[in-house]
Amino acid sequence: MADDARPGATSAGPWPELPWHDWEPTVSTLHRWVQIVGKVRTALSPPLNHWWHSTLSLTPRGLTTTSIPVGRRAMDIRFDFVDHELVVGDSDGRSFLLPLAPMSVARFYREVMAGLEGIGADVRISTRPNELVDATPFELDETHASYDPSHATALWRAFLDADRVLKSFRSGFIGKQSPVQLFWGSFDLAASRYGGRPAPPYTGSAVNSPGWVMEEAYSAEESAAGWWPQFEPPGPAFYAYTYPAPKGIAGAKVRPAAATWDEPMGLFMLSYDAVRDLPDPDAEVLDFLEATYAAGADLAGWDRAHLEPAHRPGPHQRGPWSVLSS
Repeated sequence: MADDARPGATSAGPWPELPWHDWEPTVSTLHRWVQIVGKVRTALSPPLNHWWHSTLSLTPRGLTTTSIPVGRRAMDIRFDFVDHELVVGDSDGRSFLLPLAPMSVARFYREVMAGLEGIGADVRISTRPNELVDATPFELDETHASYDPSHATALWRAFLDADRVLKSFRSGFIGKQSPVQLFWGSFDLAASRYGGRPAPPYTGSAVNSPGWVMEEAYSAEESAAGWWPQFEPPGPAFYAYTYPAPKGIAGAKVRPAAATWDEPMGLFMLSYDAVRDLPDPDAEVLDFLEATYAAGADLAGWDRAHLEPAHRPGPHQRGPWSVLSS
C-alpha cells in the first residue's frame, strides 16, 4: 500500500488570487474557442476509451492538442497565453497564427476553419457546443466575444497549479488511470483512476451531450478528481467523486476540514480560495485528493493492495515500486 510520502508537494508559497468574480465573459468565450479546437482534434484522432483522444493538455505557455494525424502528416494546435496567440503548424512546415483578442465565437470559428483549410487540413466538426446550456452554433454566436488577456492568463496559471498537483497524485496508483487532461466539454482539468470492473449502464445525462457519449465516458468504475473554473460561490474548486457512488460516500470523513459534500452534484469539493492562502496549498489539495479517493475506493470494495504501489516512488527512484510487499 502507498505510504504517506508526497513527492511533488512543492508549492513555494500561497497561490495567487483569481479574478473569478469578473472573469465570466472571458472564460465563457474561451470555453467555446477551446471546444472548437477540441472538436477538431476529436474529428481527426483515432478513438480511445473514455474519450481520451478528445482532450487537450497543459503546456508551459498554454494548451495543446498534442500531435494530431492528418493523413501522413502530423499537426498540432496550441493556445499560447503568454503571447496570446493560437498557433497551428504541421510536420511539413505549414502553419498559421491567430492573435487572441476580443472577437466573437463566430469569427474565431471562421478564422480557424479557414486557416486549417489553408494548410490542407480537411476537417468538419459539429458546430453545436456540448455541455453548455446556451448551445448557439459556433458560426452564429456573435454574443460571446470577450477576451481579457489577464483573465485568460490567470485561468491558465490556475490550471497549471492543478496540473502539477494532479500529476503528483497519480504516483500513488499503478492500476489503469488516465493522464491529467482538459475536457473541453465541461472545461475541467481532470484525472481518473479505475478499479478494474465495468460500471453499470450510465443512466444520467449531461446538457447538450448525447447519451451514448456519457455511456462511453462512464463505462468503468472510476475515481475521478479535477479542477474547474466557476463563476458562482464558492468559485473555482477542486472536486472528487467515485462512480458509481458507493453507499455511504456522502457521509465519509475526508480532509482537509474545508472540504464539503455537494449533494446535487454527488461529489466532494474543495474551494480554491479555501486553500490558496495557506502555507502549502499543494499539500492541502493532495490531502483532499488522497482522502476522497481512499474513502470511495474502500466503500466500493476496490482491491487497493493491487492498485497502489508497494511504496510511493520518489523523484530519484532507483528501483521498482510496483511490487507488492511480502
